[in-house]
Amino acid sequence: MARNVIRLHQVNKSYLMADEMFYALRNIDLCIAENDYVAIIGPSGSGKSTLMNVLGCLDTPTSGQYQLGEHDVATLNETELAELRNEAVGFIFQSFNLLPRATVLANVMQPLVYRLMPNKTRQAMALEALQRVGLADKTGHLPNQLSGGQRQRVAIARALVTRPRILLGDEPTGNLDSKTTKDIMALFDQLHQEGHTIILVTHEQDIAEHCQRVIRLVDGQVAEDIRNNQGAQLHV
Repeated sequence: MARNVIRLHQVNKSYLMADEMFYALRNIDLCIAENDYVAIIGPSGSGKSTLMNVLGCLDTPTSGQYQLGEHDVATLNETELAELRNEAVGFIFQSFNLLPRATVLANVMQPLVYRLMPNKTRQAMALEALQRVGLADKTGHLPNQLSGGQRQRVAIARALVTRPRILLGDEPTGNLDSKTTKDIMALFDQLHQEGHTIILVTHEQDIAEHCQRVIRLVDGQVAEDIRNNQGAQLHV
């Protein structure tokens, strides 16, 4: 049985808005195992983005426990959180978040800047990540010289370069056409087969059905957690 890489116990996230407490997450109990392939879905305002920020250590719970690997996230300071983020989680965003004036190679190297290693080592790791996504011939290009699908592949390479345990995607196909979406999901399938834990926050039902597990949020709570062992095929 696969070990859990993520465990949330009674996690709440609340904000004070106009003298009234707003709960974005309510009593979330959730475990995600190593090599799980998960979609998190729900309507606008359901808590998807808040949960993604908590899972990615971009934000911390107001109460409850979040265990990421061997780490109790609540006990970490900002520096330790940043180090854990860099080591354990690779982020992939809908808008790609690439540096427009930096080359493809420089964009992929960026998460390695704070690691104490020679520049040649960083370059070699970035090139290896680009080879994995089929873009080793685009190292000197700027983002605006690439298609949307190629830019998302660069973003995936950037997420992979730190060799994280978890890939966390926020609407990673939201800006892509159906053919490119199918190609990107095939790449996620390949990464899952290689052993990565993949979590995709999405509003697209066909993307959710393609994953092996679907967690649906409503009003900050887990309304449904179902497993689809086969995974649905995407159609163009």
